[in-house]
Amino acid sequence: MAIQEGDKLPEATLHTMVDGRPSAVSTGDLFGGKKVVLFAVPGAFTPTCSMAHLPGYVVNADAIKGKGVDSIICLSVNDAFVMDAWGNSANAEAIEMVGDGNGEFTAAIGLEMDGSGFGLGSRSQRYAMIVDDGTVTKLAVEEGGQLEVSAAEAILAAL
Repeated sequence: MAIQEGDKLPEATLHTMVDGRPSAVSTGDLFGGKKVVLFAVPGAFTPTCSMAHLPGYVVNADAIKGKGVDSIICLSVNDAFVMDAWGNSANAEAIEMVGDGNGEFTAAIGLEMDGSGFGLGSRSQRYAMIVDDGTVTKLAVEEGGQLEVSAAEAILAAL
């Protein structure tokens, strides 16, 4: 069963790049005591993710943070190296690029998808959530192939 509004995020280890090396970071460290916008994509460097989803958050980062958000996190079932390279290529300095390389967090919240038909294996569904001190206060999961409810503009309006 997928995570719902009002649920606490599970404890999991994710990875970011620090000084050119992958560094483990817990969900407690990412979300504890903070208001966070988390958006997830099926894959770094894929068309909709690269041309619309991530750029929307890059453009709207200041406005989102102006609503009291401490951090914006982009998550994908990719490794930290790929997420870092993707963030650099998209000028996403205001966004924490986080890898869920093994898909463990994605599976734990029940938002995985089967991308094997495209050669991608198990990936994350496209979604966004607002998390307040580890509790999901808003969850917006896209229907297959869509980018509407999880877009930066939609989340900005929900803040």
